[in-house]
Amino acid sequence: MGKPFDTLDIIKGDYRNQKMRQYNKEELEGLEKIFRINLINSITGIKPANLIGTIDSKKNTNLAIISSIVHLGSNPGFIGFIMRPTAEIRRHTYQNILEKEYYTINHVSTEWIDKAHYTSAKFDKEVSEFDACKLRAEFKDGFIAPYVAESPIQIGMRLAELIDIKSNGTTMIVGNIEHIYIRENLITENGFIDLESSSSAGISGLNSYYKMTKLESFPYARVEELPSF
Repeated sequence: MGKPFDTLDIIKGDYRNQKMRQYNKEELEGLEKIFRINLINSITGIKPANLIGTIDSKKNTNLAIISSIVHLGSNPGFIGFIMRPTAEIRRHTYQNILEKEYYTINHVSTEWIDKAHYTSAKFDKEVSEFDACKLRAEFKDGFIAPYVAESPIQIGMRLAELIDIKSNGTTMIVGNIEHIYIRENLITENGFIDLESSSSAGISGLNSYYKMTKLESFPYARVEELPSF
C-alpha cells in the first residue's frame, strides 16, 4: 500500500502549492473546439513521430505523419496505428494500404521536423508529399512501398488486420514487420535502440515537437530486488 497523500515525500517542489485545474465531462464538451482538441491531444504526453510511406497502383507515392504508433507484439513483430474516420475525408494513406497492403514506418528526425510536419497538409492524391516536402522516397530489396531515405530507423510493414473502433469511428491498422533498417551505430549489444543518438523526434498534440533524452536504464523489475526509494 502506498503512503497516505498528506505524507508523500516530495522530491521536487511542494504539491500543496501546485493548483490543479479540473475539467469534468460536461466542461470538456463545452470548451472552445480548438482548445479542446489541443488539450485532449496533448494530455497523453509525448508520442513517437513517424512517417507512413505508401504507394498506389498508379505508382503515386504518399507520406503522412502519424503519432499513434504502438507496439503490439515482438514474436512475430506486430505494430499498430490509429487512422482517423475516413467517411467524410478521403485519406490517401488508408486507401493505399487497403489497395497494396504494404507500407513503411519511418522515424522522424529532429533535423527535419518541419518537412515531416507539413506532410499533414491536404495535398491532392496526385501530389507526392515526398516531392512537396523535399524528402527522398527510397525503394529497396523489392519492397513496393517507399521508405524515407533520410530516416535513421525504417520499418517495412504488411497489413495484417483492420480493427474498427466503433466508439469514435477510427480504425486501428495492424501490420506485421517484414523488414527493419537501422543505422548500425544506433543498436546496442543487447538489441536496444539508442533513440537519443538517432535524433528521433516526439510529438505532443498535433504540432509540438520534442527531442528525446535518455535519463536512465533500470534492470528487469523483481519484487525481491526492490530498492529503497
